[in-house]
Amino acid sequence: MTSPRRPGLNEKDLSVEGADDAPADERAWFAETPQPRTKGRVITGDDAPAREIPEEHYHGHRDRLRLRFREGGERALADYELLELLLFRLIPRRDTKPIAKALLTRFGSLSEVLGAPTHLLTEVKGVGDSVAADLKLVAAIAHRMLKSDLKGRQVLASWSSVIEYCRAAMAFEEREQFRVLFLDKKNALIADEVQQTGTVDHTPVYPREVVKRALELSATALILVHNHPSGDPTPSRADIEMTKLIIDTARPLGITVHDHIIIGRNGHASLKGLKLI
Repeated sequence: MTSPRRPGLNEKDLSVEGADDAPADERAWFAETPQPRTKGRVITGDDAPAREIPEEHYHGHRDRLRLRFREGGERALADYELLELLLFRLIPRRDTKPIAKALLTRFGSLSEVLGAPTHLLTEVKGVGDSVAADLKLVAAIAHRMLKSDLKGRQVLASWSSVIEYCRAAMAFEEREQFRVLFLDKKNALIADEVQQTGTVDHTPVYPREVVKRALELSATALILVHNHPSGDPTPSRADIEMTKLIIDTARPLGITVHDHIIIGRNGHASLKGLKLI
């Protein structure tokens, strides 16, 4: 049975929660559909009294947040506020603070939000495919910036930058990756390449292929890197043995293996630092 409409109200004035024609996927509606500006009275149910809702109440908050960022930079904002500021661009007509907080609650940190796989990002209410893709674009740009900082520089003199770069590249991958940083005789970065991608707990590594690629690039030194999707960077016996095999294969050809770094969500481990090589 259809309830009678109130006099003076037309369809543009009505916003009824739980209507039968609501989209099946609430996330797509919440994240992607622009909302018209609301003016005047809104009815929240067939028998509920009309109530006043301010017109886009969050716009003043957005202006204040932008002002704080312009005047104080990133140090003036909490992590959720920086993420909220980014989401302003991606979701222009919704309150993005709850989405920013939900992302940080789900993944734990800004780096983990940007490093999260797309399919997990879209499980957060308010994040659709387009928003997830834009977040991954920001992550890609950040990763490229870190790589450009290393390119041509003496890597061993910028070890913290190496770790930061590797964490951005690998810490939140769901499968193991084995990558190699190829260095010249001045220990400047020539190339960074993923050699193999494996399963959640294993990656096949072929020492001859690693050394062959080093010779092709005229590299004289290597830094080996792989990730542990479990989050624990503790090296396994297989990690140690594989590293020693690559060292033994590379040494007769004048190629030095400086270190093997294992990256996890909870930190990193250096086999050289642990005196395992």
